[in-house]
Amino acid sequence: MPAQRTTPTPRVMGRLRLASQGLLGNGHPTVPDAVRWMTAMQAQDLGSALWAVGQRVPGMAASGVRAALDAGTVVRSWPMRGTLHLLAPADLRWILGITSERLMKMMAARHRELSITSDDISHCRDIAFKTTEVLRAEGRPGATREQLFRAFEEAGQLTKAQRGIHLLGSLCQRAWLVQGPMAGTNGKVGVQQLFVPFDEWIQDSRELGREEGIAELLFRYVRSHGPATVKDFSWWSQVPLAEARKALVEVQDRLVELKFGGGSYWLSPETAALLDDGVPGSRSFLALPGFDEFLLGYQDRNLVLAPEFAELVVPGKNGVFKRIMVSGGEVVGTWARTVSGKTVGVAPEPFAGQLAPAAERSFLAEGRAYLKFMAG
Repeated sequence: MPAQRTTPTPRVMGRLRLASQGLLGNGHPTVPDAVRWMTAMQAQDLGSALWAVGQRVPGMAASGVRAALDAGTVVRSWPMRGTLHLLAPADLRWILGITSERLMKMMAARHRELSITSDDISHCRDIAFKTTEVLRAEGRPGATREQLFRAFEEAGQLTKAQRGIHLLGSLCQRAWLVQGPMAGTNGKVGVQQLFVPFDEWIQDSRELGREEGIAELLFRYVRSHGPATVKDFSWWSQVPLAEARKALVEVQDRLVELKFGGGSYWLSPETAALLDDGVPGSRSFLALPGFDEFLLGYQDRNLVLAPEFAELVVPGKNGVFKRIMVSGGEVVGTWARTVSGKTVGVAPEPFAGQLAPAAERSFLAEGRAYLKFMAG
């Protein structure tokens, strides 16, 4: 007899998302593969971003993700929502072509407050190019943020009160600068990246027109994040909803529509097939980083996170997402990194009571994997 089709529930929808994102043992062989599949991964907090990639590339260590940043096979920049993401280098320019104009308009009032003009941004571009050229002649591959800020100040461009970071972000939004290799100090791995000229670091960029690019961005978002709604995509990408809906018409023949909770969710045919074959992950347990795409990558997070627990993940709605524990497709708590003397560990913070014994064992296994990953 044919297998009975799985009835969608919030937990099933969550597990479908885990499968789409490569989090159910179906990850990717390399860091660039994982990042390109996700299209853009939230990376404001670098340590969280490293573990987010590590969860999607079995056997990877943090040093391997850093190596991809050093080699330029993965880049980190501000493609949308004014926050840092990891992307495939070939994707950054065309995505900026879709998103940067709207973001710059949104930042216009703040730039007026900071007395930032288009001439100031062009001036800082010239300063940044000259600074990186001098550093390169000295054998250094790029400039730190502090070096650029110092050069800006020496040229009369103030950097106080966030003016410097807005200038720097504007240079990246215009594809003049991009973050390149990690900044090491005295043989130690640094915690920031060097800034380098965009065209020198990324020499192979795809070129897509706006309509074609939005359609591709939507298709790839649904493929890696589905089931998701067109409103989820519009929030995630900051593409206006009218354009997102128009793009959906172009790609919906390659996607599957799933009706749930009175709305239309979209997912790839491969993910939709799991409803017939049996959706995996009912006993899965993951310790995901803060800001992970599993939770952050959607406008509506109620499918996987009960609304009454939302402020335990984002205290005070301050925009800072805590690390999350995900059991069977549902967020069941947060977790923390602990330090006692020279000993580093992890501690679960379940929403309700204590973890069941099996979940406790799974969490401890995840914790060991996390500590091994970060040390590697």
